[in-house]
Amino acid sequence: MYDVIVIGGGIAGLQAAIQLGRYMYQVLVIDSGIGRSTISQSYHNILGYPDGVSGNQLRLVGQQHAVKLGVKFIKGYVHEVKRRGEAFECYVGEQKPLLAKRILLATGVMDRIPAFPELYPCLGLSVFVCPDCDGYEVKNKKTIVLGAGNTGAKMALTLTHWTNQLVFVNHEKKGIDDEIKKTVKEKNIEIVEEQIVKVLTQNHSEFTGVELVNGQVIYGQAGFIAFGGNEVKSQLAEKLGVKLLENSHIAVDPRTKQTSVEHVWAAGDIVAHSEQVTIAMGEGSQAAIWIHKSLKK
Repeated sequence: MYDVIVIGGGIAGLQAAIQLGRYMYQVLVIDSGIGRSTISQSYHNILGYPDGVSGNQLRLVGQQHAVKLGVKFIKGYVHEVKRRGEAFECYVGEQKPLLAKRILLATGVMDRIPAFPELYPCLGLSVFVCPDCDGYEVKNKKTIVLGAGNTGAKMALTLTHWTNQLVFVNHEKKGIDDEIKKTVKEKNIEIVEEQIVKVLTQNHSEFTGVELVNGQVIYGQAGFIAFGGNEVKSQLAEKLGVKLLENSHIAVDPRTKQTSVEHVWAAGDIVAHSEQVTIAMGEGSQAAIWIHKSLKK
């Protein structure tokens, strides 16, 4: 039996695993290998990385660090967690359940990104999803917001803090509230109600614009994705009876990061809808500290 099973090997899960490893617990990280940290080509707002660091590089360094501390890793998808007396059973594929005294859910969120393969090499370099993380990267650049309805319009308005050269392509032609549309026009943001058929790039990772279904090409120096409807991966928590917020994120004690179910913790984007790597790190450490306190009891 493990002391702790961490479900999710992204930034929050890795930081928690490192802290728990330093407490010398038996820790297992179960990771599907699919998460937003696997697709970001560069994070720019992390202490110690002024020139940016990719999500995969950060994950690799984190895994190596954790392994040195005795943390175990398996790749797989946990499809169910069951309470069994004082322990928990984690079911991965067809293998026998893995047992743990404590569970940390760090399953994260996945952005809704349109199915244009050209976008992925650009993510974090010239195409972005989080204005708090990367609004600075489009400073004074012509920026195209690829989005839908109110979500896309609001993103364009948010980006006016960094640039006044903005075009919002309402790819899904969803409705925009009159008040929001009025504000967008006041900010001189162009709204294009047309479907995108192709994303244009050069040198593999440099976004240069979009081609629309009517043949029009809109050129830009950067892109932002804003479709809404991101997947909050709280299904396991819900099955366990963990209390969820209205937006499907997990409710936790703000101090300990423990959920409404005893001995189950949660950290990272699945908890705080901040979408910040540095906050995910902090929450991972915070959860680990309180998991340690509970095990010492």
